[in-house]
Amino acid sequence: MSSIVSASSPAERLKSAGAWFKRLITSSPSRFAIIIFALLILVFTVLLSLPIASANRTVTPLADALFTAVSTICVTGLSTVDMATHWSPFGHVVVFVGVNIGALGVLTLASLMGMLISKRLGLRAKLMAAGDTNPLRAHGGPVNESQTVRLGEVGQLLTTVALSTLIIEGVLAVLLYPALVAAGVDAVTALWEAPYFAAMAFTNTGFAPNAGGVAVFADDYLVLTLLMAGVFLGSVGFPVIYSLVKHVWHVKRWSLHTKLTLVTTILLFVLGAAVFLILEYNNPRTFGSMDAADTTFQAFFLSAMTRSGGFSVIDIADLNGSSQLVATMLMFVGGGSASTAGGIKVTTLAVLAIAVWSEAKGRQAVEVFGRRIPSDVQRVALSVVAWGATIVALSTIVISQITKADLSHVLFDVVSAFATVGLSSGLTAELPDSGAYVLAATIFMGRVGTVTLAAAVAATSRSQLYSLPVERPIVG
Repeated sequence: MSSIVSASSPAERLKSAGAWFKRLITSSPSRFAIIIFALLILVFTVLLSLPIASANRTVTPLADALFTAVSTICVTGLSTVDMATHWSPFGHVVVFVGVNIGALGVLTLASLMGMLISKRLGLRAKLMAAGDTNPLRAHGGPVNESQTVRLGEVGQLLTTVALSTLIIEGVLAVLLYPALVAAGVDAVTALWEAPYFAAMAFTNTGFAPNAGGVAVFADDYLVLTLLMAGVFLGSVGFPVIYSLVKHVWHVKRWSLHTKLTLVTTILLFVLGAAVFLILEYNNPRTFGSMDAADTTFQAFFLSAMTRSGGFSVIDIADLNGSSQLVATMLMFVGGGSASTAGGIKVTTLAVLAIAVWSEAKGRQAVEVFGRRIPSDVQRVALSVVAWGATIVALSTIVISQITKADLSHVLFDVVSAFATVGLSSGLTAELPDSGAYVLAATIFMGRVGTVTLAAAVAATSRSQLYSLPVERPIVG
């Protein structure tokens, strides 16, 4: 009888719950990461629903509070309300804290939570953390220890994540403060807006605390350049920052991941600006009324923001249809792996492009920078694109059916949501509640990552000890 009482005592139940929670962490890291993000969204939805969070001290409707919470934790920047006027100072602080938590990344955040619970970073947690820099680790697939970050360096990576966020945002805030004051912002107001803009730039969120957003700084190259610098640092990813800090002047010692990320990011940045310059130079609603210097600068700013930054000087709806399509393509690619940016990631695009080029050349292996990219990495890249395209297509169909809006605008906002960019054609603010829920789900799936989502659904990977006969279907 005493044993039965003991087994059902609060201490035993607590111990049993703790054991179950620990098994969840170690058995399915990716699923644990998704649960953590979902719980954070729930908490911030409650906080943003409080009357104290709104400027008029009323309860924010559930659809708006939930959408803002998802957009905040997933560092997206889309909103169904006017961020500058709807929220009170308390609400802005909640958003500020939320984007910094979300910026840590799905798997990195889960790893930190696992460390707090287990009091140590075991092999499973290391694999989970490394999964944010190498998607194969979240799969349970074969791991090449030369890729990006070794297991023994994961602890250092986690430290780099926290320190780089604090240092970069701090430096950006210090640089932005005098720039904002010089731009006409009140000195006291700038004490709040400088760290807010710094956080929104580095986390690639794009929220603005002031009425008019960054459009009020359209002619201030210093403010816009600092915002672009913050977006770039946030979008290249923590593994790249870690590699650059460790081997800043030794390019030969950079990892393949670092090289692919930087080369592809810079290439897309320059090509995107060039295309926007060509397509918009005679558009009177955007660049047509500007001189050559302004047009060139704004083209580069737009190219940077479509990569995941989310700030906008011009009205996206004023862009030509061709420019909106180019922006949609850039948003879908996004930034670097394990970064505050979203999208399918630049390394995914790079791997697929190199694979296509190798196939066109008739090469047996996919090689770049003196390294061979294994076939399993190519399969993961293809899976990421397939999952992303599927999510975007389904969401676009559903929201188009709900709103009956122009397809180009729906597609633009859906891709912006999936890639956690934050730019909008104006559709998001007009969505009915049902459309807002669908777009919020798109943001969530885009942020947690298509590979992580697939790994969570699969739960475990099983080894196959035999192979089937080979037969080649006709493709192409």
